[in-house]
Amino acid sequence: MNVFAIYDPPPYRPPSEASSLLLRVTRGCPWNRCTFCSMYKSTVFERRAKEEIFRDIDTLREFTGSRAPTVFIGDSNSLVLETKTLVEILLYLYKAFPSVERVTSYARARTMSKKSMEELRQIRQAGLTRLHIGLETGDPEILEEIEKGATPEQMVEGARRAKEAGFEVSLYVLAGIGGEKKWKQHAEGTAEVLNQIDPHFIRIRTYAPTPGSPLWDRVQDGTFELASAETILMEQRHLIELLHVASEYLSDHISNYVPVYGQLPIDQASMLQTIDRALAILRRDDGYRRSLESKRHLTIL
Repeated sequence: MNVFAIYDPPPYRPPSEASSLLLRVTRGCPWNRCTFCSMYKSTVFERRAKEEIFRDIDTLREFTGSRAPTVFIGDSNSLVLETKTLVEILLYLYKAFPSVERVTSYARARTMSKKSMEELRQIRQAGLTRLHIGLETGDPEILEEIEKGATPEQMVEGARRAKEAGFEVSLYVLAGIGGEKKWKQHAEGTAEVLNQIDPHFIRIRTYAPTPGSPLWDRVQDGTFELASAETILMEQRHLIELLHVASEYLSDHISNYVPVYGQLPIDQASMLQTIDRALAILRRDDGYRRSLESKRHLTIL
C-alpha cells in the first residue's frame, strides 16, 4: 500500500528536518502575503481536523514503527491552532512515538505575541521544542516592502516570548532581500534585531527569485535589482561583524554562496576570514563570480 494515498504530509520543511517524520496540522499559510515567497500561493489556508491528524499519526506509526527521534509539524504556522487542540495533538504524537526527542514547527513572530505566556508554556510542556521563525530582515523599510506583516519590534517581542516559554528559537535571515542598493541597511537592521533576541540558531538563506511570487515579477521587469555575489558576501560579512550573540550561525541551504558556519562569538573571526577569502577570489576570478551568481536562478525552497 502507498502510504501517501492515506497520509497528507506537509510539502515543505527546513533542511535541518530532512530525517524527521512529517506531520501536517494546517494547510497553507495564514498570512501568505510575503512578496518573496511562492510556497503556498495556490493553497487555501485551513486548519486540519484533529481526527484527520490523529489518523495520520496512526498511519505514520503503522508504516515506520514507534521509533522516531524527530518530528516536524507543518505547514507554515502551526501555532495558529487553538492551544488546547495543539496540546492534544502533541500528547497523542508522543503517545504514539514515545522515543521522540525533538518536535519542531514553523511559526510567525506575531503569533507568539498573540498567545499568552501561559499558552506558550503549555505548548512547550506538551512537547513542541523548537520554532523556525522567518525574520528575513530586521530593517523596518525592507520588512514593509516585502510585506512580512511584522515590525522589528514585533519580531523581537515574539521571539523573546518564545525563548522565555522555553522553546529553542531558530531565526531565518534572507541574504540579498534588500537588493543591490539596500544591503547595508539590511545587514545593520538585522544585526540590531538579532542582538536583541540572541536566538539559539541563525540560519542564512540567499534570496533566489521564484516564479509565482510578486518579487519575481519585480525582478523580471527590472524594478528590483538583485544583489551581486560580491554584495551578498559584503552584506553577510557586515552582519557577522555586528553580531553580539551566543547563537549558532548556520549556512545550511543550497542557495548560499559560501558556506559559513560557527558558534558565536567564539568563531566570529574565522567566519569573517572565510568570507574575506571568498571575496578575494571573486574579485580576481570572473569564473568564480559567475558560478556564485548562477545560484540566483535556483528555485529550490
